[in-house]
Amino acid sequence: MAAVAANVAAAAEDREPQREAVPGLESQWRQIENSESGRERPLRAGESWFLVEQHWYKRWEVYVQGGDQDSGTFPGCINNADLFEDQVNWRLKKGLVEGEDYVLLPAAAWHYLVDWYGLEHGQPPIERKVVELPSVQKVEVYPVELLLVRHSDMDTPHTAQFSHTDSVDLVLRTAREHFLVSPQEETRLWIKNAEGSFERLCNTRVTVLDAALKTGQVVIMETRNKDGTWPSAQPQAVNTALEEEEDFQGQPGICGLTNLGNTCFMNSALQCLSNVPQLTEYFLKNRYLEELNFCNPLGMKGEIAEAYADLVKQAWSGHHRSIVPHVFKTKVGHFASQFLGYQQHDSQELLSFLLDGLHEDLNRVKKKEYVELCNAAGRPDQEVAQEAWQNHKRRNDSVIVDTFHGLFKSTLVCPDCGNVSVTFDPFCYLSVPLPVSHKRVMEVFFVSMDPRRKPEQHRLVVPKKGKISDLCVALAKHTGMSPERMMVADVFSHRFYKIYQLEESLSSILDRDDIFIYEVSGRSAIGENSREDVVLPIYLRERTPARDYNNSYYGLMLFGHPLLVSVPRDRLSWDALYHILLYRLSRYVTRPSSDDEDDGDEKDIEDKDNIPKPGHVAGASSQDSGPEQAGPSSGVAGGSRAPVDNSPGPSHWPQRARRKHLFTLQTVNSNGTSDRSTFNEDTHGVSFSSQPYIAIDWEPEMKKRYYDEVEAEGYVKHDCVGYVLKKAPVRLQECIELFTTVETLEKENPWYCPTCKQHQLATKKLDLWMLPETLIIHLKRFSYTKFSREKLDTLVEFPIRDLDFSEFVIKPQNESAPELYKYDLIAVSNHYGGLRDGHYTTFACNKDSGQWHYFDDNSVSPVTENQIESKAAYVLFYQRQDVARRLQPQPSSSDPPASPACGSPPNSEFMDVN
Repeated sequence: MAAVAANVAAAAEDREPQREAVPGLESQWRQIENSESGRERPLRAGESWFLVEQHWYKRWEVYVQGGDQDSGTFPGCINNADLFEDQVNWRLKKGLVEGEDYVLLPAAAWHYLVDWYGLEHGQPPIERKVVELPSVQKVEVYPVELLLVRHSDMDTPHTAQFSHTDSVDLVLRTAREHFLVSPQEETRLWIKNAEGSFERLCNTRVTVLDAALKTGQVVIMETRNKDGTWPSAQPQAVNTALEEEEDFQGQPGICGLTNLGNTCFMNSALQCLSNVPQLTEYFLKNRYLEELNFCNPLGMKGEIAEAYADLVKQAWSGHHRSIVPHVFKTKVGHFASQFLGYQQHDSQELLSFLLDGLHEDLNRVKKKEYVELCNAAGRPDQEVAQEAWQNHKRRNDSVIVDTFHGLFKSTLVCPDCGNVSVTFDPFCYLSVPLPVSHKRVMEVFFVSMDPRRKPEQHRLVVPKKGKISDLCVALAKHTGMSPERMMVADVFSHRFYKIYQLEESLSSILDRDDIFIYEVSGRSAIGENSREDVVLPIYLRERTPARDYNNSYYGLMLFGHPLLVSVPRDRLSWDALYHILLYRLSRYVTRPSSDDEDDGDEKDIEDKDNIPKPGHVAGASSQDSGPEQAGPSSGVAGGSRAPVDNSPGPSHWPQRARRKHLFTLQTVNSNGTSDRSTFNEDTHGVSFSSQPYIAIDWEPEMKKRYYDEVEAEGYVKHDCVGYVLKKAPVRLQECIELFTTVETLEKENPWYCPTCKQHQLATKKLDLWMLPETLIIHLKRFSYTKFSREKLDTLVEFPIRDLDFSEFVIKPQNESAPELYKYDLIAVSNHYGGLRDGHYTTFACNKDSGQWHYFDDNSVSPVTENQIESKAAYVLFYQRQDVARRLQPQPSSSDPPASPACGSPPNSEFMDVN
């Protein structure tokens, strides 16, 4: 046996002549079992350990413990054949147990044994990694076996083994290598779950263990199409259309966005952002893939960044005339519930959300540290500003910060103690105010007491922060009527929505409100018992048969314009009130002829049997109170006041009536519904204890015969209606100056002074310290207050090129580099229409061609530069000139001339396109 052992040792030496001399058996035992490199050493994550078949190792133990190198117990070459299922794929048998089927040796011990005894020819070493699982470290004997397939060929899997600690990125690289994917092609992974559903493997930086990948799981590799879309994002039904789209080849970036329903605001913001050159290049060159932040609690798990990247790649592939941003819209609604559904929103608000979302999804800072705000405390501005910017970058470092973030200087001064607080704050865009006129144009209708005069439409110029009395004074200049004889009301749906007091603010009146100003008697007022006359709000109602089985119930429907009529407060009979109102309506209500009166006698007698209770019927009177008897309080010019009716009250009126009545009267509440509690009636007449509303109720037949609806709706326009408050255009520089003007804080937003130890209405001034590469300027066209909302359609004149900020930046400037303060326009978000409805579009300059285009949802057309400036301009995108030059490709001598850049004067060949 000793000879056999010697021959084996000799043969091993022949195979590996470089092998070191075999140490003594005792030394072998120490190196394999007890030394620092032996089996007793602790496991360390990432190290390699090797499997050795248990029977061979036991023979080796017997051999070395016997102490005789010439013994017949020599184990021979290491042979792990019993651990493999087959001799082809060399896959381990399932269910092997440590201590029964194999032993584990660290790398150094394994290499010692191979050097001393050799490994069976053709057998691979069984190397396994030490992995750190939750709360334990172990040798990973069985790695994860994944079935890798291509999205285009799901039936041909490739089996590959991965450690639990391998990254998903290694899985992706392995799949790319096996399926021979070129470096230029973009790929992503999906996994197929047990129930057959598919799930994206978004974060490729996590481990196989963290991604919960298990042996036998199918991993699908998907390759992006040439047109920027993913195969999985398109239903099978549109494959033919996609092939046609791929055949289309247009200018990259000249691609519309389909309106999904009131999503023009989103399309406008996306088109502007898509035409920021450095941001678009960042996504097109896939630099975002290395910076996706999936664990940022302030972010959106990378989903917004990936959705935006998909849009950019599709728009700039050159294979689409327009694309449908449905996936992006869904993602936005998921993370920002205010954008759920299909309501109209603000493009600037969407832009603000998108910039913040992209920043957090691409933030290079994985764990944000706590940073205290720094105050100047008398230090130089340069030092404080640098500290503030460094602190900002310690928590916020992304392509959005690199491209869009600048620095403000904020100065607060306490009005009491004079304490000055200086801080430097980052910003992503400038929201600049527009110079606002302190005047306001209001349209009103003036209703005279003279019934012969039609209502007059007036256009009045009043102070924006004025009162109702200012409105009356402005109208008095047009009419010559004293403001004291005017009463202002908001009419809505044939009733008075509100009757205003003179001291109320005009801000509570919206531009869309229908404002009527009524002439009343000089001694009239609502709710003032000291006045001789009372102003009665008068409604017009028509009886309409309700849909009932027997048509016995009658409904009442308001119609026409209500009136405010002055009447005597006390001792007023219903009959006198009837005739006062009949006179006020005389322009469009015809009195019955004598024949009509005769025809009506019999019916009147029958009707008197059903007279409603006092207070809501205009009864007949033996006296004929004609217009000549009505005094000034009734709205009749000339004549004495209507006489007091001394006849018995309405319940004692005689059953015969000489004159036919066209309508009945009833006290109602402010909504025009019945209310019988607002009058007192005695034998002498009716007096009102509180403010009543009176309804004039018409029978349908009587209204049809005597009420002229066309005449009732008629009005005339005063000469002032043609007046238009001219709004002079303002320069963008004026808006920026206004932005940096000192202002006093409002009561709702005071500042806590650390010296006074209380909140103060301090003065505040913002200055520009450092400007970003791409400057977004938001024109604050929408004004919102407690009572009013308006859109300012002032024309803001903004330069296409050479917007110079050197006069606004207070940081010490580098005079040798003036381009650091000059900007060129690259995009404009426009808003057309008013507050309640409107439409958003975009002007943008293509980074490759230098041509300006107009983006209106899925429609795109070339435009000239003189078409860009308009009253609709809402958000402006400017690029610093040094950045434009840096991004512009440098042509070689053999290259053709480059297209004009956005910052350069365009060739007329490009711009004279209609």
